Amino acid sequence: MLLNKILKAVLLFLAVCYIVLQGKGLEIEAAGVSAFMLVLLTALYCIVVVDKRKYFFMFLVLFAIAQVISFITWFIPKSATELSTYIYYLVNIFFIVSYLFLIINILRELSFKLMLSKFVVPIIVLFVLDVFCVVVVSSTTETVLSSYEYVLEFVYNMVVMVLLSAALINYMYRNDNKSMLYLMASICVVFSEIIQLAYYYILKENNLGLIYSSFLVLAFLLFYLQSRLKFTGPVTSYFDNQKIES
Repeated sequence: MLLNKILKAVLLFLAVCYIVLQGKGLEIEAAGVSAFMLVLLTALYCIVVVDKRKYFFMFLVLFAIAQVISFITWFIPKSATELSTYIYYLVNIFFIVSYLFLIINILRELSFKLMLSKFVVPIIVLFVLDVFCVVVVSSTTETVLSSYEYVLEFVYNMVVMVLLSAALINYMYRNDNKSMLYLMASICVVFSEIIQLAYYYILKENNLGLIYSSFLVLAFLLFYLQSRLKFTGPVTSYFDNQKIES
C-alpha cells in the first residue's frame, strides 16, 4: 500500500516535470523524464491492477521501450547518421505496434456480428474520416521527410486514427465508464500526436511542446484509470430505455 502511494506521488511529480521541461524546450531532459515515467507507470500497473490485460500490458511495455530508446538517441553522435536513421524507424515501429496492441485490447471482446448490425453506417463514416484526416495530416510532412519516412509516418497516423475509431465504436457498443475513459484517452492521444507533429515539422514553438506533452500525460492517466475498471456488456442507452418504458 505504501509502495503504491510512493509510486503514484513520484509519477505525479515526474508528469509535472515532463510538462514543464517540454514547455521550456528542454527536450533531452523531458525525454529522460518521460522514459522513466513510462517505466514506473508500467511497474505501477503490474503492482496495483489485479485483472491485468495482456495486450494493454504489452502496449505499456512497448511504449516505454520506445521512449527509452528515443531518450538514448539524444546521445548518439551527429556523425552517426545511418545509426540514427535505423533507430528512428525502430522507435516509430515500437510506437505503432504498441498502439496496435491497444486496438486489439479494445476490439477483442466485442461481438463483431452485433457491432456490424448496429453500427455499419458509423463504421463506414469513421473509415472515410480516418482516411481523410490521415492524408491531410501526413501531407504536412511530405516535403520534410524522405519517401520511406513519409510512408512510416502515414502508417503511424493511420494506426492512431484507427485507435480513436475503435475506442469510439467500443463506447457506442458498451456505453460504460471504462469505455468512456478509453475514448477520452484515445482523443488525448490523437491531439497529442497531431500537435507533436506540428511541433517537430511545422512550428518549433515551446507552447506546442507544453500542449502536446500535457495531452500525452492526460492520456496515460486516463488509460491507467480505465485499466482498474472492468468492461460491461452492451448497455442500453438512456434513449432506448425511454422507448422501452413508453
